[in-house]
Amino acid sequence: MAKKVGMDKSELSELLTMGGDARIIMKSGTGVNKYFASPYPRETVTYASSTANDISAEAFAHLQDFAAATSVSNLAEHNGYAAHLEDLRTRIRKAYSIAVDHDIIFSPSGTDLEYVAILVCANRAENGVHNILLGADEVGSGCIHSAHGAYFAGETALGFSSKAGEPVKGLGPVTLTEMPVRCNGGIAHDSQAITQQMRTAIDTALEQGQHPLVHIVHGSKTGLIMPHMDDVDALIDCYGDKVSFVVDACQARITTDAIADYLKRNAIIFLTGSKFMGGPPFSGFAIIPPTLAKRAEGIAGGLTRIFRRAEFPQGWSGRDSLRAKGNAGLSLRLEAAIFELEQFQALEFATVARIIQQFHDVADRLIADMGAHKIRSYPPGDKGEADCHPIEMRTLVTIDLGGDRHDDLDFDRATAIQKSMVDDNVRLGQPVRCAAISAACDEKKHRGTLRVGISMPQITALAEMSEQDAAASLSRDIAQILRAYHNAMQS
Repeated sequence: MAKKVGMDKSELSELLTMGGDARIIMKSGTGVNKYFASPYPRETVTYASSTANDISAEAFAHLQDFAAATSVSNLAEHNGYAAHLEDLRTRIRKAYSIAVDHDIIFSPSGTDLEYVAILVCANRAENGVHNILLGADEVGSGCIHSAHGAYFAGETALGFSSKAGEPVKGLGPVTLTEMPVRCNGGIAHDSQAITQQMRTAIDTALEQGQHPLVHIVHGSKTGLIMPHMDDVDALIDCYGDKVSFVVDACQARITTDAIADYLKRNAIIFLTGSKFMGGPPFSGFAIIPPTLAKRAEGIAGGLTRIFRRAEFPQGWSGRDSLRAKGNAGLSLRLEAAIFELEQFQALEFATVARIIQQFHDVADRLIADMGAHKIRSYPPGDKGEADCHPIEMRTLVTIDLGGDRHDDLDFDRATAIQKSMVDDNVRLGQPVRCAAISAACDEKKHRGTLRVGISMPQITALAEMSEQDAAASLSRDIAQILRAYHNAMQS
């Protein structure tokens, strides 16, 4: 019997840009979205996993075969979509060694996952949820709205018109405290200091008859983990189930052991497939411990404009109120991401650790050759934390371009540099607002940064090479990044 021919490249690429919000759409005539990511493999030097990836050639070929074996039209219908998402739940549990009684809820983006955590906690107190969010600029700009139980864009992934900041019906009341994770100078706050601020916000919320929902950041836009596990345990010892926890691991820079540790503490975990995991943008999923899933009430009415029925597990209260339609685009994006996850998880940890160290070494050389500085992913004196978390803190490097030497190298200038480097076939992560021009300066004037991040598919590809060849490949990429940077500086 003749082998089925994989799906046409252009058809598959188009499908990968469907079933999401406006951020996923390719800009006219460019073949890329607003983050310069493409829905097809390209020969580029790309270390942009902190923002958005091009799909790898291996994942694209996998999707072509998957589409040939699976009717894509079925994925656009409820039954086919539901069957595929159920298979993905099984594969995610296996990849991360998660017990079968943990629910997994899928979403069209990491930003939409905030609604899931609020929904889980919505019935826990008379006066609603008080969300304690760590550093919105370090976890995604739209999260400041979705963590408040509000829409974050002008359209949902289901195509409904919405208005940023307008409450999602049925989730409220939701109030919000936002806590910065760095000082104005870009130095990470101490975990104990963050935890003390959390205690104050928790106490206030409880006094006002609200249920506190505390965010833990595990791998922020600059690699931070905050607060540390011993401080989380101190909060649990103090407040018990009066407080709920959600782990923002949307960068997916997290190990199986760390996921297990958080789930033991009954924390909800957010992950996306489009950052370190290496899948195409956008996709996300939340892992819900069984005790929390059982306590959740029916699905809020406003979520019918955001989620499809199959994205919630069978048996979830109120699931039938959601639209029984498929989302072939999200199904394919998730398939690509979980394919990359499975390839990565099959690697020996010693191999992964060696490649991460090689990446870290060449990134340090890049920073020195640029005459720049590194923005640390840990507070002063806490280097041991980075040594304990290489996947979180060594797969992503944030570069301070200016500091006190070049005050004109601010956030806007860094954004222009990043865009100019794209013209040289080099993609890095978007600049992030993590440090003011000077510690005493207005917070709105931020220093210029660039982010260099490696991804699961890149590590998988390097693992197939000898140690010497992997080092040489990384060095060639870093040399091209340096050339593109100097060209951008002169333009």
